[in-house]
Amino acid sequence: MARDQLQVLNALDVAKTQLYHFTTIVIAGMGFFTDAYDLFSISLVAKLLGRLYYTKAGAPKPGVLPPSVSSSVTGVALVGTLIGQLFFGWLGDKMGRKKVYGLTLLIMIVCSIASGFSFGHTPKGVMASLCFFRFWLGFGIGGDYPLSATIMAEYANKKTRGAFIAAVFAMQGMGILFSGIISLIVSSAFDRKFHRPTYEQNPALSTPPEADYVWRIVLMFGALPAALTFYWRMKMPETARYTALVAKNAKQAATDMGKVLNVEFEAEEEKVEKISRGKANSFGLFSKEFLRRHGLHLFGTTSTWFLLDIVFYSQNLFQKDVLSAIGWIPPAKTMSGLHEVFRIAKAQTLIALCSTVPGYWFTVAFIDIMGRFAIQLMGFFFMTVFMFGIALPYDHWKTHHLGFVIMYALTFFFANFGPNATTFVVPAEIFPARLRSTCHGISAAAGKAGAIIGAYGFLYAAQNQDKAKTDAGYPPGIGIKNALIILGCINALGMICTFAVPESNGKSLEEASQETFGDDDNEAEEA
Repeated sequence: MARDQLQVLNALDVAKTQLYHFTTIVIAGMGFFTDAYDLFSISLVAKLLGRLYYTKAGAPKPGVLPPSVSSSVTGVALVGTLIGQLFFGWLGDKMGRKKVYGLTLLIMIVCSIASGFSFGHTPKGVMASLCFFRFWLGFGIGGDYPLSATIMAEYANKKTRGAFIAAVFAMQGMGILFSGIISLIVSSAFDRKFHRPTYEQNPALSTPPEADYVWRIVLMFGALPAALTFYWRMKMPETARYTALVAKNAKQAATDMGKVLNVEFEAEEEKVEKISRGKANSFGLFSKEFLRRHGLHLFGTTSTWFLLDIVFYSQNLFQKDVLSAIGWIPPAKTMSGLHEVFRIAKAQTLIALCSTVPGYWFTVAFIDIMGRFAIQLMGFFFMTVFMFGIALPYDHWKTHHLGFVIMYALTFFFANFGPNATTFVVPAEIFPARLRSTCHGISAAAGKAGAIIGAYGFLYAAQNQDKAKTDAGYPPGIGIKNALIILGCINALGMICTFAVPESNGKSLEEASQETFGDDDNEAEEA
């Protein structure tokens, strides 16, 4: 293969780590920062939305979002993300990564700001407009998954490619952390200015009208980091692998990468033409040849991401419910509306700071040493162990809060130093260039299907088995303990499905995706 490798692609594979690598990480990573901020910040203000729009006079507890509204506000962005992953993944292979990359960021910026301006004369109107904007926000977020991963993979060298792609994804952890910090700052500032009694002391005064600004400011803040990198995203050249292998423009690929690497490359037009005629570079997504070469791989990337996201999103989006159940967040009636936002944000920020964020960066540090397969298998294994460790003696943890928090934090740590990162990295490496963005989009969309199940399913399943103790409007569920046992079983199944995922560590993208430029092409010519 090496003898027929394009000079410009070989130069990218063996390039030393340079400024353009870090620039690409920041440009692509800021999109993921915004992605995570926007997707997870809603869980921080959901309780406040319930107080503002659904509190009934004389009720013993503050209002909560009705089940249909809560699941819609939480899940509609995930539905939009799933559709965006499929659409922009396909578009990235058809039109090029760069042409649609700026569009996804623009959608995110506009819809983040628009979410904060959700309008309506009734609670139903406000929630409907919020859901509308969050759907399109998710649509833009969805496009960022396949495009960012593919662009970073195609720019990186093969020695540290895993770390670079994982670093882009690690910005998700920073987005989750930042959403908590912004919520802490905004809720604390408003609580100091408009301090109110607890709901128990005075239900009517416990949530000031000014609190309506809090959730809007928190949601809108996600647009800022994305807006700061929009100009640089638009200035990025198309990746050489797309230009040469998909668009078949050897001259443009040589020119673009010459500017990036400060090296002059020969436009190898004859070699590009030879590559394009090879049977390894001609089959389509729905062909028997794709099924033979990559069918098991696509099953592996979609199934593991699907199973992982059932667990990951149910944990993240409903972290506050779990922490409330073990007493880490006090009962809602003992707090004012603004103080409740502060306490939820404080708990989630501590979890993010101590386990979520370190887990991402452990993956960055070790993925090119341990390999993708080992990290993913290890992550699923320890997630299974710690999830069962929480669930089986669940009643014990109600009186041992520190131990519970440590165990819960460790499940997040090994999710991120494990499958949450590797499921993002691997699909960007193991599929051919002309199908890379599409296959990554399909894998990511399978993940979001799992996230939707986790978000909607856990919302109902985690309700108390005693109807008197369920949240308003919810039917009795199986309880948090049983829900956690099910999530532990899902982790174990993810560990099994990991064996369908190939190892791509240390290989060029062409080797990992079986885009051979040697024997197959010669056979095709002779035939």
